[in-house]
Amino acid sequence: MTVSQLTDHIKRLINSDSKLKQVYVRGEISNFKRYSSGHCYFSLKDEGSVIPGVMFYGYASKLKFEPENGMKVLVRGYVDIYKARGNYQLYAQKITEDGLGELHIAFEQLKKELESKGYFDDSLKKPIPKFPKKVGVVTAATGAAIKDIVITIKRRWPLCEIILFPSLVQGSLAANNIVKQIFVADNEFVLDTLIVGRGGGSIEDLWAFNERIVAKAILACETPIISAVGHEIDWTIADYVADKRAATPTAAAELAVPDIREISSKVADLDSRANNVMKKQLFDNLEKFERIKNRRLFKNPYVIYERKAMDLDFIRERLVSSSKEMIHSNEMTLSRIKNSNVFKNPESILDKKTINLGRYIDKLVVLDPLLTIQRGYAVARTGGKVVSYAKDLKKDDEVEIEFTDGKVNARVL
Repeated sequence: MTVSQLTDHIKRLINSDSKLKQVYVRGEISNFKRYSSGHCYFSLKDEGSVIPGVMFYGYASKLKFEPENGMKVLVRGYVDIYKARGNYQLYAQKITEDGLGELHIAFEQLKKELESKGYFDDSLKKPIPKFPKKVGVVTAATGAAIKDIVITIKRRWPLCEIILFPSLVQGSLAANNIVKQIFVADNEFVLDTLIVGRGGGSIEDLWAFNERIVAKAILACETPIISAVGHEIDWTIADYVADKRAATPTAAAELAVPDIREISSKVADLDSRANNVMKKQLFDNLEKFERIKNRRLFKNPYVIYERKAMDLDFIRERLVSSSKEMIHSNEMTLSRIKNSNVFKNPESILDKKTINLGRYIDKLVVLDPLLTIQRGYAVARTGGKVVSYAKDLKKDDEVEIEFTDGKVNARVL
């Protein structure tokens, strides 16, 4: 028997065992790797044994989460021989985390990834307008969600226009349909707020709102978005990315618009307060007017004119008196100047200045250093500065000596 014959015999034995055609195997994943072809290769182990496994692209593409080393999983598939190596291995058709559904795993993985990328940051959240004129709704055209939203908005804020962007909200085509309608609403309409959501259901029913493309569309939308998916206990990726999360579609409508009854009550209260303030101000002013009216001023308004006339007379009198005093003072000053020597003998001022100039010249001549040199003295300089004492010089210093007929350079020995 050849190796191939032996392998074929073992393969026939395994294939003839109906129990191995559909098995569920529980174990821990190790050495997991996804190739560019889309095929996944791994090992499944427990405390006592290891079995190699493979999941081909057709099945691997349907995985809702990415298996990781160390993950406890439940694998559905069949056992067969890989003839080229003579190995038996597990051919996986479905992998779920042991104890948790695959959708739950996929949800947690995508949530963790998007959170690390900043999709959920509060700094990206846009405020919801308080008094909207137009509200868009991306949801199914029929169903409880749109009915609840319309009824709630019309009851609370009948001034608001509601525009429906009908979309699939369940099934394999729902995610792309939701993305398309968000894009249309944001780019082709001027909306104050956009509600995106649907009524309750299982995690499979709500899964379109857990898709990556929906999260990206919500993040890129310029119009503030309120997510309204499912019931109070239901949380989706869309809830985390949206600018505001509502527990239900009805709650989303309540967040999107104010209650006209509350606004009317506040307006009435402000109107009442404003009237009370104006009435009080009017009453206070009337009291002031009555007090002023009872004064002498209103009984005899000529009093104002008479007082101003008296003030004017007093000011005029002071002005005339001050002018006379100023003229008299200037006349006296002019008289003193006319009687002084300046006008009688103006040359005397020049003579006095000439005498003073001569005195200054005599002082300068006495202080002239050139006259000192002419008497036989000399001036020594080093570095451009006059040397006054021998101690200021040292050996080999260059010295310039100025005489009456010229200068010489010398060196200190």
